[in-house]
Amino acid sequence: MVTIGAGVVDPFSRQLTFVLFLSVVVVTLFAALLIAPQRDEVAEFYLGNREMSPLRNGLAMCGDYLSAATLLGSTGLVALTGYDGLLYLCGTTVAWMMVLLVIAEPLRNSGRFTLGDTLALRLPKGGRSVRLALSICTLTICCLYLVAQLVGSVALLTQFTGVPSTTTRTLCVVVIGTIVIVYASLGGMPGATFIQIVKAVMLISGIAVTAVMVLHRFDWNFNALLEAATENSGIGQRFLEPGLRYGASTTSKLDFLSLQLAIVLGLAALPHVMMRLLAPRSTNVLRSSVVWAAGLVGFVCLAACVLGLGATALVGRESIVDTDPKGDAAVLLLAQSIGGGILTALLSCLAFVTLLAVAAGLTLAAASSLAHDLYGEVIRKGRATQAEELGVARLAAVLIGVLGMGLALLSWETNVSTLAFLAFAIAASALLPTLLYSLFWRRFNSRGALLSLCGGLACSVLLVVFSPVVSSTSSSIYPSADFAWFPLQNPGIVSIPAGFFLGWLGTVLAPRQDTSSYEEFEVRALIGAGAGADAE
Repeated sequence: MVTIGAGVVDPFSRQLTFVLFLSVVVVTLFAALLIAPQRDEVAEFYLGNREMSPLRNGLAMCGDYLSAATLLGSTGLVALTGYDGLLYLCGTTVAWMMVLLVIAEPLRNSGRFTLGDTLALRLPKGGRSVRLALSICTLTICCLYLVAQLVGSVALLTQFTGVPSTTTRTLCVVVIGTIVIVYASLGGMPGATFIQIVKAVMLISGIAVTAVMVLHRFDWNFNALLEAATENSGIGQRFLEPGLRYGASTTSKLDFLSLQLAIVLGLAALPHVMMRLLAPRSTNVLRSSVVWAAGLVGFVCLAACVLGLGATALVGRESIVDTDPKGDAAVLLLAQSIGGGILTALLSCLAFVTLLAVAAGLTLAAASSLAHDLYGEVIRKGRATQAEELGVARLAAVLIGVLGMGLALLSWETNVSTLAFLAFAIAASALLPTLLYSLFWRRFNSRGALLSLCGGLACSVLLVVFSPVVSSTSSSIYPSADFAWFPLQNPGIVSIPAGFFLGWLGTVLAPRQDTSSYEEFEVRALIGAGAGADAE
């Protein structure tokens, strides 16, 4: 039996993983520097090549969204909880329908570089205060998600070395963080797009090949796979019934609903995803790109289901729990079982590359918001030159990367999923209400935007602080303390309605304003008049 202390990956796989990862990093860094913006134009740095085909755009969107949690965490969740894990993955797929049907086209038509441009166009009065609040929310979301990726690199390293020493942990975070800074600060959107496409192709190919190997092992009989997984789960038919993780009690049912709400609604408002939606030059390309992204994400989630069931069927649920109680090692144990050291090394390398790509997109989105919204529009009041703003964006990428590394080292024992889910909850509670009201409610004003942004952010954070995530249970950050009056680990079921309510309340309490500017905004959001020229 392999133990956590000894690591999951054998010495040959470790060496091969290092060689593969180093090769990918060298190639992508060199390519990112070659295609990096050569001129002092913010449009090129923020949006990259706007002439890409729908498939390439779709691959980049897919790469922006899919993190190592999909490969390791989601697969492990299916392996340990069966039905509940399968249901969880459904939310990831459904989330893209919100983007495709509601957000993508009007956001692209009304935006320029960031969501702040959309809000400034829609809410000309109080635009700077709204941009400031938006920058704070964006920085919070990106930092939480970035720290989750960097902490995830330490968790992944654990599968190789066992629990790492302080020096090893620090070296891992610093190396990953430094590479991310180079991608974001020097490569800009062109560099980030390249690594996202490479990552997406590698992820889709790797997970597809592994899923094919699993299905081939069971003669392409999915029922046989389910029966083997049920038999080796150690809990019989309960493995294919709800309640192993979610649904055992009313509280856990509400917690799962809260989590799914945050995932489905939060995706549409994640800063790095919204930034990617602004890149295509035409709405036709955008529509096709989002369809490609939704299809690719759905395929990856379907393959992750097969891998999770395959891990239970071939490795055994008890063996996975003994190796890693959280289940993150399930896909690596499966790879060792069906493909040996080479497949294990390929999937391990893929996990590290996935961490890099997502972290680069997050860093770029945060840096763009700080440079364009905070510095360019709030501090400099629109008087900053393009060269000046570009320099600030590069510096901001460095600062955010360093901040993320510092926070990751301080919180390396924190559950990665907690940080990621909080980021989704804030996006759904603060950014999404503001965006939807701006796009579709004529009366919406800057006071409503400020209340929605600040209130949604504060509500999400406070509910998590006073939840079992922080205190009252053995798995809490402070297990010996007990101030958890909010029973759920995921705040979305309360914070999302609160964000929408505060946006409505702030609007109706403010004096009525002239809404004639909304007519021009509505035309632009619907048909995109002027959107292309603004981003030139």
